[in-house]
Amino acid sequence: MHNKSALLGVNIDHIATLRQARGTRYPDPVFAAQIAEQAGADGITLHLREDRRHIQERDVELIQQVLQTRMNFEMAITPFMLNYAEQLRPEQVCLVPEKREELTTEGGLDVISQLDAVRAACTRLQQVGSEVSLFIDPDPAQIEAAVAAGAPVIELHTGAYAEASGATQQQEYQRLREAARFAHQKGLIVNAGHGLHYHNVQPIAALPEIHELNIGHGLIAHALFVGLAAAVKEMKKLILDAR
Repeated sequence: MHNKSALLGVNIDHIATLRQARGTRYPDPVFAAQIAEQAGADGITLHLREDRRHIQERDVELIQQVLQTRMNFEMAITPFMLNYAEQLRPEQVCLVPEKREELTTEGGLDVISQLDAVRAACTRLQQVGSEVSLFIDPDPAQIEAAVAAGAPVIELHTGAYAEASGATQQQEYQRLREAARFAHQKGLIVNAGHGLHYHNVQPIAALPEIHELNIGHGLIAHALFVGLAAAVKEMKKLILDAR
């Protein structure tokens, strides 16, 4: 079964980025999560990075307490993060690659090369009731590995599509379309995200296999000019209209 429309997960990391730039108490990601949710977001995504460059543990814990929808907790596969997630028990956990020096997540998780570690992480997180997603490139071999790891959900990395133009973008779109179809046939729930914004989201939202789109930077940037609630509503309408 395909959803009538893809869901919208709003990533609020960059609200915290602005706060951490000055070390102030504002802007508050908790308040942002509530505004986004009230404006129509189906979930809130946040990434607790090892270097704590934006989201902090306090944000995660307060947001989990106040959300009416659900939290999608992004994390690297490290001993600390696994222990923390076991205590937190978020509804959803998305396992992502992470490098200290990167500006943002570069590429998908290489499940193939670390299958045992990913499988063990999936098992641990599922035992505390979290639905586990793997952030991977639109590659059939990685999708097969995600199935082997026991993850019920994948999030296709849309960064290459978002950064391309012309014929190259069409090639990347085709890769995403084929990957979404293949993953759906394998019984996986298929989400997508990274680099999506108001001018490139609709072709991805139109793919019938896509369950949820996670969007952060483009949406938060637009919110500077129109306000967060309006930015969420505009993005939600684009996604709804795509189908």
